[in-house]
Formats: sequence, structure tokens, C-alpha cells
Amino acid sequence: MDSRFRGNDVANAPSFPRKREQSARPFPPMLSHLARSAIAVAAVLFATSAHAFTTRDIKPEPVQGYRFQIVTTDDSAITRRIVDDITRRLVPVFAVFRTELAQHRRMLYVTVGPAALREVAQRRCDCVVVSTFTSSQVVRSILGTLPAARAAMFTAVYAEPAPADQLRLVALLYRRAVRVAAILGPDTAFLKPILENEHVNVLQADPDEDINRMLGQIAQTDVLLALPDSAVYNTENFRNILLSTYRHKQGVIGFSADMVKAGALATTYSEVEDINAQVAEIVASYVSGGELPTPQFPRYFHTIVNEGVARSLDVEVPDNVRNFARPVPARQP
Repeated sequence: MDSRFRGNDVANAPSFPRKREQSARPFPPMLSHLARSAIAVAAVLFATSAHAFTTRDIKPEPVQGYRFQIVTTDDSAITRRIVDDITRRLVPVFAVFRTELAQHRRMLYVTVGPAALREVAQRRCDCVVVSTFTSSQVVRSILGTLPAARAAMFTAVYAEPAPADQLRLVALLYRRAVRVAAILGPDTAFLKPILENEHVNVLQADPDEDINRMLGQIAQTDVLLALPDSAVYNTENFRNILLSTYRHKQGVIGFSADMVKAGALATTYSEVEDINAQVAEIVASYVSGGELPTPQFPRYFHTIVNEGVARSLDVEVPDNVRNFARPVPARQP
């Protein structure tokens, strides 16, 4: 495996969508082309298939002092942006805690993207791991192959938006009680209790179930909350989903800015710097206290709305929707 290490033992990730604008193209011109491109980008980012692997015959890696490593698997411009930014944030954290206690902390890896997470998960090392730019579906799939004690040494900042933030966005958009539906595949079934607790109508998709039949079951709802699950949202299904929901005057809350540009109504999304700021907070907590939090959704985010789709659906977009965000706190002097 050709992974690279730079900086404080820093290394390389799959491409990440370019910096997103605050507006999007209207729907439905060039829907088919845009849908394909959006799903292609999402497929790279979320890489929704995880491979099983074994940790046998892999030699343990010695811990040499108090170091961190950023592990990636490509050297694209966006990867360099991620690595440079997270390195800038982590070096001061480790510099502050160069104590005798700190020298006995485990090696800390930050993995960028699914391939890097899979690679590090195969290593036998006395280390902890923070996964970034990988969907909750893939993180859970990879960690599910590991012994429980080993999996407990991993945490993550997921790539996709927090369902709670997405539902808050729905409330701001519609300003009335609306019926929200979500279609879950096997790998996102863990979200069912969370969504049902928020009164979302949840449908569980079987692997071979026809997406049009499922869309017919939710035709009377107002909003479809999309989640990154390849059993539901893939190149074959996405155009049908957009056309069906558009015909029924349903808004789709996407899970990436690219989906909004392709015809979804709106989404919250996190920039590289938003994710990295949260990672730095997790690492600082680990360095100072020695404990890792459980995997979590992005804390900091912005909002993108497809204004053309909103007009077609007769959804007025007030300024508090366009400005719906949780920015990274300003650094204290």
C-alpha cells in the first residue's frame, strides 16, 4: 500500500469536493448529467463499500516518542490542502504537551478518506485513530471487522451532515409541521431509532427492492431526508429519486452540496477547515486527558440551497435559512 507520511509523520486521501458556493443551479436543466456527476463525487467521498480484512501476520509497529501521523492515499491538491491545514492545527497541540506523561501516550493517526482508514485498521500498533472524510456507513463497516478492544481505539468525524442539523434545516425552511421520510439501507439502519425519535417516517430498503415502489410509499410526505447509503443513493437510482420527488412536490434534503447542485433542495455541509477544527479539538482532548470520544457527526457547518428548486416547490427561502450555520469559534488571542 502506497501511503505517504510527511511533517510530524504526516501522510495522504480521496478527493474532496471543491469549495462550495452559497447558491446552486436551478432544477431540472441538465438533470441527468448533473445527477451523474454529483453521485460520482459522492461515490469518491463516501466510498460506500468496505472490504473485510485480517490483522494476522502484520508486525506490530513500535511507538517512538510522542508523534502523530496523517495517513492518506493520494497527493491531489485537495489532499494537500487537508494535510497542510490539519498539520497546522495539530503541531501546536502536541508542542504544548511535551511532558513525561505525554511521551507515554499512544501514537495517534489521523486518516483521510476510506482507503487510509482501511489501511491503518490493518496495522497492529499501540495507537489511536481519528477517521476523517469518510461516511458513517463506511466507518461502522470497517470498525465492525475489528475486535471490540481494537475498535474502541478508533473515533471519527463523519463526512456527512448530522441528521439533527438537517432536520433543523427542514424546520427553518418550511416553518410549519411537515412530514419527513427517510429510506435506509442495511448499512444505515443504525440511524432508525434516532430518526424515529424525531418523528421521521423511516422505510427500510431491502437490497433488491425497487426504488420506485419505495418512493410511492412516501409520496404523501413533504420532505425526503437523504442519507449516504449506496443501497439507496447510487448512479442508477438518483435520477429517479429526483424526478419522483419533484413530481410530488417533495423537497430532498441532500447529504452533500453537490447533490443540491444536481437538484436536491438544500443541505448543511462542512468545509475542510470545519472538519479539521473538530479533529483538532478531539486530539487536544485526547492529548490532555488520554480518552477518545465516540465517533461523531460534523459540529461546524454551513448551508447551501438550490434556489431554483425552492421556487419550483413554492418554498420561500428566508435569510435565516441561507445563514443557517455553526461556524468554527474564533481563536482566542
